[in-house]
Amino acid sequence: MYILSISSVSEVMMDFTLDMYFRQFWQDPRLSFTGRPGLEKLVVGAEYIRLIWVPDTFFVNEKTAYFHKATTENQFLRILHTGEILRSIRLTITASCPMDLQYFPMDRQLCYIEIESFGYTMSDIRYKWNDGLNSVQISSDVSLPQFKVLGHRQKTIEASLSTGNYSRLACEIQFVRSMGYYLIQIYIPSSLIVIISWVSFWLNRGATPARVGLGVTTVLTMTTLMASTNAALPKISYVKSIDVYLGACFFMVFASLLEYASVGYMAKRIQMRKNRFLALQKMAEQKKNEAMNASNAALNDGDHGMPKQTTVHFKVHDPKMHCKGSSRENTISRYTHGKYMPRPPPGRYDDEAPPPPPQPHHVAPQLPPCPPPPAPPPPNPECDMKDLNKKCLG
Repeated sequence: MYILSISSVSEVMMDFTLDMYFRQFWQDPRLSFTGRPGLEKLVVGAEYIRLIWVPDTFFVNEKTAYFHKATTENQFLRILHTGEILRSIRLTITASCPMDLQYFPMDRQLCYIEIESFGYTMSDIRYKWNDGLNSVQISSDVSLPQFKVLGHRQKTIEASLSTGNYSRLACEIQFVRSMGYYLIQIYIPSSLIVIISWVSFWLNRGATPARVGLGVTTVLTMTTLMASTNAALPKISYVKSIDVYLGACFFMVFASLLEYASVGYMAKRIQMRKNRFLALQKMAEQKKNEAMNASNAALNDGDHGMPKQTTVHFKVHDPKMHCKGSSRENTISRYTHGKYMPRPPPGRYDDEAPPPPPQPHHVAPQLPPCPPPPAPPPPNPECDMKDLNKKCLG
C-alpha cells in the first residue's frame, strides 16, 4: 500500500480522506504456466479480472471509496508463470477516524485503515503484510494544512465476529496538529481582547459611555469568537483545552465589565452617604443656629429685665432762681426698668418718658419782670491788641 496523498482530516465528520495505490498478492496454481525467455509474466487489463478468482477484500472502516477511471480504469492484473498474481488499483477512500479532542488544538490523533475479507474466515484466507515494515509507504509530498504526519505503524489482527474469526490488517497513521492557525486566529486575538478590556481600568470612573461600550463590545467579541470556534468542531460533551482558555478569557472580559458595575454601585453608595452626611451636617447647623438664635433671644429678653439707664430732659420752674417766663433744662438719670425708679420732679417730659399723671393746677405767684442786662462797656482805644493776656475793659 502506497499512500499518495491525504487530502483532509475532519474533526467534525471524524474521518480522513486519502488517495493510494492498493496492491494485493496471492497465488493461484491454476494460472501457472511454463515460462519462456521474455515471457515470464502476463499483464492484462481490468476486463480480465472478472474471469479469475480475486479475494473479496474490503475496508472495514470505510465510509466512501471510488475507483479512478480517467482516462481508463486505474488498475491492472499481473500474472507470473509460477501462479503468483498481483492486482494493483488506485483508490480514494474516506475512512472513519474517532478522535479525542480533549487537548484540542494541542492534540495528536491516531487514524487507521483496516483491511479484511468480507466472506472468507481465517480457515480460508490469512492476510499478512508482504514486505514487512515496508509494506506501507507514505509519499514525502503528503502535506496537510493543519496536521503533520508523524509516522505509521502496521498491525495484524484476528477479529472475532459472530460469523467466525477473520484475518485483518491494520495501518495506523499518527497526526499532530499544527498550532499556527489557532495561534493566529484564536489565541492572539482573544489575548488582545482581554488586554483591551483592561483598558477600562485606566479610564475615568465618570466616563460611563466609554467604559460600558468597551466592556460590552469585548464581551460580544469573545462570544462571537467562542461561537465561531465551536462551530468548526463536533458537538462533544467533554471540555476541550481551547474551551478552558476561551472560557478564562471570557471570564476576565466579563469580570472587567462587572468591575465597572461594582465601582459604579460603590460610588453611588459613597455619594449617597456623602449626601446624607451633608444633610445631617446641614440639619445640625440649622439646629445650632436655631439654638443660638433662641439663646440670643433669651439674652435679649433678659436684658429687658435688667436695669437700663435712660436720659430724661425736663424743665424746672424755680421762682427763687428764675425770673418769670424763664426755665432751665435739667438732665437726670433714672432707671426705666428695675425695682428702683425715682420719681422725677414735675415738669415737661421728653418723648422717651411716659406722660406724667395729671396734677392739680396751681397758680404761680406773679413775679416782677427781670431788669434788662447791663450794656457792655465801650472799647478802650488805649488797649494794646497785641497784649492778649491783659484785660482791656473800660
